[in-house]
Amino acid sequence: MSETMKTFNAGAVVHTDGEGASALQYEVIIGCEIHCELLTKTKAFCDCENRYGGMPNTRVCPVCLGLPGAMPKPSREYVEFGAIAGFALDCEVSTFTKFDRKHYFYPDLVKGYQITQYDLPLCKDGHVMINLAAADATPDLKKVRIERIHLEEDVGKSLHIEGAHSYIDYNRSGVPLIEIVSKPDMSSPEEASLFMQTIREILKYIGATDGNLEEGSMRCDANINLRVIEGGKEFRTPISEIKNMNSFKAIRDACAYEVGRQLREFREDRQVFNQGFKVTMGWDEPKGETVVQRTKNSFIDYRFVVEPDIRPFTLSPEFVSAARAKVGERPAEKRERFKREYGLSDFDVNTLTTDRSLAEWYEAAAKASKDPKKAANWVLAEVLAVVNDRRLALADLKIGPEHVAGLVNLVVAGSITSKQAKDVFTEMLETGDKPEAIAKARGMEVVSDAGAIEKIVDEVIKANPGALEDWKKGKTNVAGWLCGQVMKLSKGQANPATATALVQKRLADLS
Repeated sequence: MSETMKTFNAGAVVHTDGEGASALQYEVIIGCEIHCELLTKTKAFCDCENRYGGMPNTRVCPVCLGLPGAMPKPSREYVEFGAIAGFALDCEVSTFTKFDRKHYFYPDLVKGYQITQYDLPLCKDGHVMINLAAADATPDLKKVRIERIHLEEDVGKSLHIEGAHSYIDYNRSGVPLIEIVSKPDMSSPEEASLFMQTIREILKYIGATDGNLEEGSMRCDANINLRVIEGGKEFRTPISEIKNMNSFKAIRDACAYEVGRQLREFREDRQVFNQGFKVTMGWDEPKGETVVQRTKNSFIDYRFVVEPDIRPFTLSPEFVSAARAKVGERPAEKRERFKREYGLSDFDVNTLTTDRSLAEWYEAAAKASKDPKKAANWVLAEVLAVVNDRRLALADLKIGPEHVAGLVNLVVAGSITSKQAKDVFTEMLETGDKPEAIAKARGMEVVSDAGAIEKIVDEVIKANPGALEDWKKGKTNVAGWLCGQVMKLSKGQANPATATALVQKRLADLS
């Protein structure tokens, strides 16, 4: 325990637990370690296929099983993906690095050690900006620093059958990972969850991972403790590391529960804070509580040594430059550009940039259209509705961005009405035909000739004398109804703006 600080630092989020003399003021401190599987073709140090699932223990070899005499060799693609991820998260990428061995015992760790990086990680000193605001609100950004990103291999998977038997599947052994270690910059369970969401969005965007949480492509360990001030004195609770959470909800719920547990423990049994000491916790989701798994001192228990079978290596300037170039535009940058160039709202850009393929699909439509905002409306309201309802990918549709752009251009030019555009869209989906061809084949050309529309207006007014009487009595909604009758009589081909203007003029003349 420390008594050096007697107040919270400026900007700290201060909470109160309890009332009166027993009340405690405290700050939540969270740092995250995110383990992310990379989308390489092969495993990290051998030629075994890197793929999820399949028959257990069929994608293994002497290298990923750590058999005597097997020699691991780092995959170039593995290191490249690590560097790309580092640049995407605004890290410095080291040109000289090495691998180390991290020793611990667990049934799914077949070698008894894990090849990882200890004191010379591939990437360091990065950051991401997490958005604390709601999806449709002005962004409220907070910077979360990234201490390091290091390369390491995944371990096997334990399978527990009906509580009676346990098996090990080593297909996952040697799958390439990066571990992203943040600074303890998060001050709530919600921020920890947002941090993982942001990391996942960026790494999916650059194609480094599929981000499939259910398959374990990304897993989060949250390190959490409290800074408590009581009676003018500062105390720190011991750090708990909540392991292997693979959903955003689990991160929020587990961290929230752990805050309460540490407060109770502080009141009942104050323990000395030790930076190197951690209590490893598991998250029991059915019970909604964290459970103690083990204690460890990370600097001693793991017995790090330099990996003797892999020489330290230097990345060439060409390698580093190529990795940097492959990052491309990141989601936050794309959102700002879409707002700036296409005049879209926060809600529009947040939805359109949830997936890189969707953002690129929309932008192709926007560039080919005469109204990018209308193109966004069609993509958001119609294209995404079809994709979601039919559970399709954009690539599965018979239409492409050029179809939506062509449809928008027909409406903007006044060649077809918005109502007709709906019918054209439906036919495009089924046939894949271009909107111009469909409109022409259906005879949908909009009538803009004022004389022709005026004749239809006269016919509608003559056929509805009761409507004219209602208008004279002050029922202004009659004008809209008459316009609808004009559109109906013209089979939707009358120019709506011209029809509205002529109806208003005729009513004014007759009233």
